[in-house]
Amino acid sequence: MRLGLLVVTSPQVLEPTVRNALRSPRMLRTEVLAGLVVALALIPEAISFSIIAGVDPRVGLFASFTMAVSVAFLGGRPAMISAATGAIALVIAPVVREHGLDHLVATVLLGGMLQVVLGLAGVARLMRFVPRSVMVGFVNALAILIFLAQVPHMIDVPWLVYPMIAIGIAVIVGLPRVTDVVPAPLVAIVALTAFTLLAAINVPTVGDEGELPESLPSLFFPDVPMTLETLRIIAPYALAMALVGLLESLLTAKLVDDITDTRSDKTREACGQGVANIVTGFFGGMGGCAMIGQTMINVKASGARTRISTFLAGVFLLILVVGLGDVVALIPMAALVAVMVMVSVGTFDWHSIKPRTLRRMPRSETVVMASTVVVTVLSHNLAIGVVVGVLVAMTLFARRVAHLTETRRELVEDRGGRPTAVYHVTGELFFASSNDLYTQFDYATDPRDVVIDLTRSHIWDASTVASLDAITTKYARAGKTVEIIGLDASSAERHQRLSGSLPSH
Repeated sequence: MRLGLLVVTSPQVLEPTVRNALRSPRMLRTEVLAGLVVALALIPEAISFSIIAGVDPRVGLFASFTMAVSVAFLGGRPAMISAATGAIALVIAPVVREHGLDHLVATVLLGGMLQVVLGLAGVARLMRFVPRSVMVGFVNALAILIFLAQVPHMIDVPWLVYPMIAIGIAVIVGLPRVTDVVPAPLVAIVALTAFTLLAAINVPTVGDEGELPESLPSLFFPDVPMTLETLRIIAPYALAMALVGLLESLLTAKLVDDITDTRSDKTREACGQGVANIVTGFFGGMGGCAMIGQTMINVKASGARTRISTFLAGVFLLILVVGLGDVVALIPMAALVAVMVMVSVGTFDWHSIKPRTLRRMPRSETVVMASTVVVTVLSHNLAIGVVVGVLVAMTLFARRVAHLTETRRELVEDRGGRPTAVYHVTGELFFASSNDLYTQFDYATDPRDVVIDLTRSHIWDASTVASLDAITTKYARAGKTVEIIGLDASSAERHQRLSGSLPSH
């Protein structure tokens, strides 16, 4: 009797690359539709950011096109969306207000160059100093800001807007449970637009946000004097733009890395952002960086994973605003509000605020997360919030480590019977812990010979050397001698180099 074996093989999962996407109709459909949804969501955002910056809507829209297309080729994080952003708009708004569009473009060009320089200098490596609690606060603050950005579209509007938003949310939540052939946000936008046109109802539309351009972008060279005075004017804003743009882009890349369980090239991303801003400047754009909300639409809501979606988001944006501007202008804002509200809900880390999580989490971690959220929401600037969060985390860490330093006193006798006080110091010695070290010694009652044993310690900075000098000096005034032993090579070199050369305070 012959036995037959049935071998069942699981379907092969294709790696999300551009080549595989072009070979797989299913993956390609996902990328194309994701790019279309992102393009639709970009239009009102780019117009709004243009208004914040004080420029014509076409400046923001064309910046979004050039940023998206450039980063699709140059960036280090596939599927991440870069375009004109609110953070960049806030930074460059004073330049436009005080000096005009030409100085703005010059600022964008210089900012892009600075980003390339910072990228080549290895600024991406600084991401390792951003703690997890800051990242959680960054994500939660982002979700809150995305939601708050929709609030103006829900105030002083016809009552029909509210049920339309509710229907849009219901479609986005319910459709994926039935089918994922078409992204739910795209279905919601199309359905609500069709309803608005067929029912002939009067609700706010994309066209109400600003006039859409009717021509393609063209090369633009800023008419500014090539002088040190011009550099003095634009340099501070260009540096701020470069830092804010890189911070948001690298944090967004890290977030997408976590969501997709893949790694990105942060150095390439930093340099790519810079080159993209240079290209954008030469087309008269306002500059930009990674857009976290639109990236979440692309990656989480639509399931895109490759550079195709990023490239098509820019291409579709240009086609929609230039070629189909009259049609796009009819899209009700309620549809886009519904999409962004669900992006906000999906972005927020709800696990981080559960009572069980808060009870288990160290209080310092919660403080760091909360400070990041509060500062970001109040300033409406993700970069400022992250910087404050990192500073709070560093301060709390230094305070916690400082309390781990211990000093133990032991009284011994040498071979001649002379008493010696030996202080065994354990822990890391730096500015926070060494300031308390001075008070740990019994200067009045110690014998003439004192030994400070640093075998289980390490000297990290000049503050510690200054503290040891102060201890030695105070003993010397009482006619007592101090010997410091147990220094490792690095600590010994630092102590020998700095001891006696630091002023006492």
